[in-house]
Amino acid sequence: MVISPIHYIFVPLATAFLIPLLQKLYKDAARVVPGLVLFYNLVISVILFRRVMQHGTVTEIIAGWRPPFGINLIMTPFSATLASLVSFMAFAVWLYGFRFKRVLKGGEVMYYEILQLMMIAGALGIILTGDLFNLFVFIEITGITAISLVAFYRDRHGAEAGFKYMLLGSLASSFLLLGILLIYTQTGTLNMAQIAQKMPAVDSGVKVIALIFILIALGIEAEMFPLNSWAPDAYSQAPSPTSATFASVLAVAALYALIRVGYTLFDARMISGFLIVMGFLTMLIAEMAAFSQTDLKRMLAYSSIGQMGLAMVAFGIGNETAIFGALFLMINHAVIKALLFMSGSYFIYNLQTKKMDALNGIHKRLPYVSFLFSLGVLAIIGFPPFSGFWSKLYILYGAANKNMLLLIIGILSITLIEMTYYLRVIGRIYFAKEKSEPASHKPSVNALVAMTALALVIIILGIYPDLISGYLHQAGRFLLDKQAYIQTVLSMR
Repeated sequence: MVISPIHYIFVPLATAFLIPLLQKLYKDAARVVPGLVLFYNLVISVILFRRVMQHGTVTEIIAGWRPPFGINLIMTPFSATLASLVSFMAFAVWLYGFRFKRVLKGGEVMYYEILQLMMIAGALGIILTGDLFNLFVFIEITGITAISLVAFYRDRHGAEAGFKYMLLGSLASSFLLLGILLIYTQTGTLNMAQIAQKMPAVDSGVKVIALIFILIALGIEAEMFPLNSWAPDAYSQAPSPTSATFASVLAVAALYALIRVGYTLFDARMISGFLIVMGFLTMLIAEMAAFSQTDLKRMLAYSSIGQMGLAMVAFGIGNETAIFGALFLMINHAVIKALLFMSGSYFIYNLQTKKMDALNGIHKRLPYVSFLFSLGVLAIIGFPPFSGFWSKLYILYGAANKNMLLLIIGILSITLIEMTYYLRVIGRIYFAKEKSEPASHKPSVNALVAMTALALVIIILGIYPDLISGYLHQAGRFLLDKQAYIQTVLSMR
């Protein structure tokens, strides 16, 4: 069997539609089969990642129609890195949630897993697609399934969060379609490589309007201020494994779409200032909001938004050092924030509340979970020798190379805010007097394995960042080389 990028998308989608039938043949199919599918995606991600890094871009022509006329999937070093990250995190979240979802009835598990598989397939489609219309289609798939998962428990707060997400998601869809329509009327194509080739001849006024529409649309998906009001509610009301998926899969795919369209269709210079300003505002507002939270999941949600803002700033700086830092940050954010949501969910499960003042002294009841949460905290704030240190350091190096002193001061100041509220939580966990004796619901073995694996990634990449640094530099260089992307796609045979 020939392994190709289409397997990333087709296998999870096909499985999602087959699960109701498989469930009739085997009562635990809805729990087990998605894990097999996601493990398969993880295996092919390793194979394709090695192929891309050793031999160059891998392409897939659908139905024999070559670009720019047909649909095509593209795995560049940039997209291969993020597709591999998404595949790894999707499997880790499934492993974590395998027994977590025993509280759900059989039918609910089936619906949950179908939605999860479709959301992951959509996220991978966003990363791999080579044309604008299919980018829109995959964003719609992820949006619809994410809304359904936010409102999955069918309570008042979940319904409200889902409705808010649906409103803003509809706005994003409308603006994205308008932007695509404008581009199509000017270039006569939906293929991103051919659009990039023709874009210099497009009227500058039309180009700016299309860019505004697309930035608004993708800014909503990528949690950019002030378009991110859906995110805190969505993260806090979704099932806990889904919250981890939002942080490690959905956010990565959305930011990829924003950067791929901005860098390839338009020009890095056109959006660099915008990304720096809006990314900095996103980071500042989100971290200040996180500082004032009393709800653990909302604090983690605002922290996730802040991390996305920092990644936008790094891509806005735009030199190779900063982009290396941005890619490292995306990996760190996916792994670390998933670990924080996973371990934090066991606090909530035991305490039956999301309030942070209930965390006092919980390390006595859940010592290992508390240790994992604390490790995630130290990593996310950039404490050496954990992996989060390197991403922030290289982003600061990138800013220093462009003499952006005020930006460096701003990032460091916001990091102090982040450090303050996270260490305040650690203080409650370890040093505050326990208010009550929570129930002792110990993590299942599979959840411990998933969380421990993420913790090991954080430690190993912190001590040995060179394990991935060469790949990230290669991905960053290819992102900056727009002509190489155009030539690779349009010369497909």
